[in-house]
Amino acid sequence: MTSTPVPTPAPRLARLRASDLWWSFTHSWSARIAAVMLIVLIGSAFLAPLIAPQNPYDAAQLDMWKSELPPLWQEGGEWPYLLGTDTQGRDMLSVLLYGTRISVLIGFASVVLSLAIGLTLGLIAGYFGGIADNVLMRIGDVVLSIPTILIAILVSAIVRQMLPPGLREIGASAVLVLAITLSGWVQYARTVRAQAIVERGKEYVMAAKLLNVPNRRIMFRHILPNTLTPILVAATLSFGMAILTEATLSFLGIGMPPGQPSLGTLIRIGNQYLFSGLWWMVIFPVVQLSLLVISVNLLGDWLRDALNPKLR
Repeated sequence: MTSTPVPTPAPRLARLRASDLWWSFTHSWSARIAAVMLIVLIGSAFLAPLIAPQNPYDAAQLDMWKSELPPLWQEGGEWPYLLGTDTQGRDMLSVLLYGTRISVLIGFASVVLSLAIGLTLGLIAGYFGGIADNVLMRIGDVVLSIPTILIAILVSAIVRQMLPPGLREIGASAVLVLAITLSGWVQYARTVRAQAIVERGKEYVMAAKLLNVPNRRIMFRHILPNTLTPILVAATLSFGMAILTEATLSFLGIGMPPGQPSLGTLIRIGNQYLFSGLWWMVIFPVVQLSLLVISVNLLGDWLRDALNPKLR
């Protein structure tokens, strides 16, 4: 008697290429352009130590005699300062790459932390209901009633004043992540809560309770995976908003310090010299920030449509 061979599962890459998501991506020109743009922007930012002409954080590499140089294609421009230099002699291309890396890291960290808090609180509120649901959702309503940027400004200003003066610049990135997180967790919590309320009444949850499966395992191993589709879309769109929030706080002077410039800090500094003819100090950071946020938002819009079963 011959045994029937067990079919081997297809490789992950092959399954991805055969999925509806991959088909949607390959047939969306905006998603492909946005993905390439995002890979180039983020990839070049994290490869900055290898490709940047200068380390803007190393004072030994700065030359004040080379300050305020225009871009290379203008009269007075010098190689290797392709995009010119700022008032401190820092190469603008290098500053843009390092600044983009800071903005991306702060935006990513704040989204991850917001996800962790929002998913946990949303699952607790939706699964248990009752007092926990009422308390958590009322806190969320209070947070939503205040503009996001105002919450971030208040938290950033308060935490900065609580820190010793010597730690304010060192902990600036952590303060920004905390400020953005405290205003961004609510949308994840409300989304997961709504999904958890639906899922907790289904048969598989009832069966797990009859088998005395711990509540934590039911929430995180059974209910949570069924709520990830809208959460993934929300997280992608929130990533661009987090970068914009960080840039706004830095532009207002309560974000990253000039010694560790993010894109918002570069825009704030360059704005002071816009009418003195040093246009490249503000135009290039604005263009970089715009391309970064636009590419993230385009990918988020595509992902929202691709994962929507009504549009298939």
